Amino acid sequence: MEGEPVNVNEFQELARQALPKMYYDYYNGGAEDQYTLKENVEAFHRITLRPRVLVDVSRIDLSTTVLGYRVSAPIMIAPSARHKLAHPEGEVATARAAVACNTIMVLSFMSTCTVEEVASSCNAIRFFQLYVYKRRDVSAQLIQRAERNGYKGIVLTVDAPRLGRREADIRNKMIAPQLKNFEGLISAEVDNDKGSKIEAFVKGTIDASLCWRDLGWLRSITNLPILIKGVLTREDAIKAVEVGVDGIIVSNHGARQLDYTPATISVLEEVVHAVGGKVPVLLDGGVRRGTDVFKALALGAQAVLVGRPVVYGLAAKGEYGVKRVIEMLKDELELTMALSGCPSVKDITRSHIRTKRERLLSML
Repeated sequence: MEGEPVNVNEFQELARQALPKMYYDYYNGGAEDQYTLKENVEAFHRITLRPRVLVDVSRIDLSTTVLGYRVSAPIMIAPSARHKLAHPEGEVATARAAVACNTIMVLSFMSTCTVEEVASSCNAIRFFQLYVYKRRDVSAQLIQRAERNGYKGIVLTVDAPRLGRREADIRNKMIAPQLKNFEGLISAEVDNDKGSKIEAFVKGTIDASLCWRDLGWLRSITNLPILIKGVLTREDAIKAVEVGVDGIIVSNHGARQLDYTPATISVLEEVVHAVGGKVPVLLDGGVRRGTDVFKALALGAQAVLVGRPVVYGLAAKGEYGVKRVIEMLKDELELTMALSGCPSVKDITRSHIRTKRERLLSML
């Protein structure tokens, strides 16, 4: 590829060229047949836009709020693990890019930079992703460290009681480097010569007994707002509201857990309707264009989270690459809003998009 990328998708090829195959496959791969991995992106393509004309769009305002925090656009950085495999500066570079773009970064529980290193690197609005370990004290200590270092929310990931079958990692015998956050708390060393060491590590550490009643335990050890990440059905959305979460992230874990789950954009509206405005709903998965962001907002998301494109930008061009990924999405969203007759985020409505089902029904 010659010259600078002109869209987010082009960073993927640059990342492939920059990374060892094992690491590129780790970031790029999904579970089993990777049906959901493809669907996360392709489902956006089946939604078309219904632009309005003769609206004053001489000024476009992309800004919005997430849990009361003002951001420049409804585009956040999703939690994704082990950024130092992509770039030597790891999550510190990603956090600095988040500050430059005035958005929120969710730091992965499996980050390769410590909670403290990321916090001291810049004055970003940061949330902290949480997995619950069999040793609850490990998770509790990480939460306490996040609170002490100014993190503003907890993103509880609930769709990984076991690790999904990621066949590229099995073939590559993907290694699980020791994570600095856990030094002195837990070892990443596992005895497994048959496949992914990450899979073996997760199986030995993640608490598969975690259930709804444990939200009470989590509430008892933190005053931070709790968002639950990994909801795909109205039933779980209703339950999440009942147990008192502060937000819901519609996510299938980037298609890395259970294959043949629906694309997140295809179930977003179901979750939004189930929640009924009681808590904000965000979307994670498959966002590659500003038009994708627009479609998610039209279906009721307050914001989207972007994962793989951020890692690809980091691998290709470090902090600058992450900034360019976010800026490209913002620029495309701004243009989409202008051409659709939406001067601000609040002007984007359900009537601005049409799903494939609605198009088919209109032909009957």
